[in-house]
Amino acid sequence: MVSDGSGSSVYDVRLSSVVPAMVTGEDKVHALTNMDLAVKLHYLKGVYFFSKEAVDGLAILALKNPMFEWLQLYYPTSGRIRRSESGRPMVKCNDSGVRIVEGQCDKSLDELLAMEEHDLYNSLTYDQVLGPDLSFSPLVFIQVGLSWAHVLGDFVSASDFINTWGSHSAGQALPRSLDAFPSSPKPKFRHNFSQRPTALKMTQPVGDHWLLPRSNKMGTHHFHVALDQLRSLLSARSGPHAPSQQFPLISAILWKTLAKIRGESEPKIVTVCTDNSGERRNGEILKNGMVISSVEAGTGVAEADVSDLAELIAEKTVSENAAIEELVGQDDGKSDFIVYGANLTFVNLEEVKLFGLELKGHKPIWASYSVDGIGDEGAFLVLPAREGDGGRTVTAMLPENELAWLRRELRDQWGIA
Repeated sequence: MVSDGSGSSVYDVRLSSVVPAMVTGEDKVHALTNMDLAVKLHYLKGVYFFSKEAVDGLAILALKNPMFEWLQLYYPTSGRIRRSESGRPMVKCNDSGVRIVEGQCDKSLDELLAMEEHDLYNSLTYDQVLGPDLSFSPLVFIQVGLSWAHVLGDFVSASDFINTWGSHSAGQALPRSLDAFPSSPKPKFRHNFSQRPTALKMTQPVGDHWLLPRSNKMGTHHFHVALDQLRSLLSARSGPHAPSQQFPLISAILWKTLAKIRGESEPKIVTVCTDNSGERRNGEILKNGMVISSVEAGTGVAEADVSDLAELIAEKTVSENAAIEELVGQDDGKSDFIVYGANLTFVNLEEVKLFGLELKGHKPIWASYSVDGIGDEGAFLVLPAREGDGGRTVTAMLPENELAWLRRELRDQWGIA
C-alpha cells in the first residue's frame, strides 16, 4: 500500500510495528553474504487474495498476536542495516520490528483482479526502499502479503517466512530455532571462474539510499498459461531437442517473442535464476540461494526455433554464483549492483510454495510475486498457478512501451493472455 492519497483504491492506511517476543540480545549481528549484497537494490512484493470466508471474524489483533513468537524465530527481519568499520553492510539485530500495514479498500476482489498489474501492486504492497537513513528503514512490511528487502533472502525465504506465520496463526508450533546464518550455496551446475559475470551489472553509487536510478518507466503484467495449453505447446514441439519441461519452454517463447519486438537489439545473452531450495540444509532460512546462470544464443533469437532456445535454457546455462560472489567481495561489498534486468532475466519459481499461506484453513484464491528495482532489460517470473490448476502464472516486468506489444504477440502467436 503506497499511500492513502487521492485516486488510490486503498485509503485510511495505518502503520504499526511488531517486534520479537523476547529481546534478541546485545550486539547480535546478521552478517550479509556477497550474494545478499548482489541483490540489495531489489525488493520482492507478494500479493495474496483470500475469499470472504477466510477472513470473516478475523480482527487485526488475531493476525498480530502470533507474530511476536514468529519474529523471535526470524529475528533478523526485525533488525536494521548498519555498516561495519570497513563500510560493509550488515543487519543489526536490534528488535526494531517489522511494519504492519492496515487499510481500507473500495474495490471488490473481482475489480482488483481486473486492474492493470502495476496499479495493483502499487495499491496493495508498500512502496519499500531502504534508506536514505538505513538505520531507521524496516526490512519487511506485512499486509497479508509482504514487501521484502531481497538482501534478507530470496523468494523461497520470503514465501516460507509468510507461510510460517500462517501456520503458527493456526496453532502449529514453531521450530525451536532455524539456521539464520547459512553458508554460501554450492550449486551443482557448470561454472565459469575465468570471466566477469554477465548476470551482474554495476550501477552508479547509491550510497545509503538503496534505490536503482532509472530512466525507463517499468510496467508489470501477469499471463496465465493453463495446463492444457502447456501440454499442447509441449506436444507441438517434436524432434531431438523437443522440450520436456515447462519452464524452459515458457522462457524460450518469451525470449523469442521479445527478440522479435526489439529487432536489432534483440537479447542474445539471458540470465536464468533457478530455485536451489533442494540444496538447503534442514532449517536453513534467510538465504539468497538461487543459482544465477547465463546462456548465450549463437544465432539470431527472433528466427530461432523455440525448441533450440528451450534446450539452451534447460541444458547449456553456466552458473555465475562464484564469479558474482568474487566480484561483489572485491571491495568488501560496498559497490552497488543489480541482477534482475541486467540481462533479460528468467526466474524459475515453479517449486516455490506460493499457496502455502493459509487463513482459517483457506488457501489464497490468487497469489503472485513481482520485483522492484528491475533493470531496463526486464525480467520474467514463472510461478505456479492457483492450487489444482497445474498451469503457470508468468509475471512480466518490462519497460512499459514493450508490454502492450508483448501482450499482443503472445495472444496472437501463442494463445497466451
